[in-house]
Amino acid sequence: MEKHTLSILVNNTSGVLMRVVSLFSRRGYNIDTLSVGETENPQISRITIVVSAARSTLEQIKRQVGKLIDCVNVVEMSDENSIQKELVLVKISADEEKRARVVELADIFKARIQDVTESTITLMVTGSLKKLDSFLSLVSSYGIVELARTGITAMERGAKSLIENK
Repeated sequence: MEKHTLSILVNNTSGVLMRVVSLFSRRGYNIDTLSVGETENPQISRITIVVSAARSTLEQIKRQVGKLIDCVNVVEMSDENSIQKELVLVKISADEEKRARVVELADIFKARIQDVTESTITLMVTGSLKKLDSFLSLVSSYGIVELARTGITAMERGAKSLIENK
């Protein structure tokens, strides 16, 4: 099964996120990542969902989500035609001795230092899944104390907007 990114525009009303997520739950589809936020129009929200599914299952998911009352549009985001990013906050075990090496890795990956204590350093890094997985793999040897990920947020490349893409 491949990972697919869906960008879903919905009316920004109470309960709409629950209806979208319960559709996945009722049918036994697992959501790998989920991010939600208001768009440039406060009456519309964008839900970005990454799901692992076969092509036929994905097409079924898109049709079912598209039938929801508050759904404005559902579009699959391809790697080539979209910008897909995630934000990670990671607290790493780094005493004085290890800190310089962790900061070097942070510089390489353009991570930003958010907090430093005697025993930890907290970094914020954004980028593609591949970049973030590489970064986390490298810093894991120092000991990850805590990790928070936002999930993928995606937008189509070019001048067209998702609302025009109906």
